[in-house]
Amino acid sequence: MSTQFEIIEAEALKLLPTDRALLAEHLIASLDEDNEIQAAWADEIKRRIAEVESGAAVGIPFSEAIAQARATLK
Repeated sequence: MSTQFEIIEAEALKLLPTDRALLAEHLIASLDEDNEIQAAWADEIKRRIAEVESGAAVGIPFSEAIAQARATLK
């Protein structure tokens, strides 16, 4: 006979990867004492993703970002 954890785990593993990631995010957030901060970060991440997907924000290659950061720090 399976434990409740094993049942839930088996069902969760049937989810699509994006749904599993969202579930993991929610579970981890539930462990954090300051859910308000976690929620604010989740909103910020969603906002930034939407900006990139809409074309409002454009990314640059990692190597270029590092070069710019190093130049700024000199």
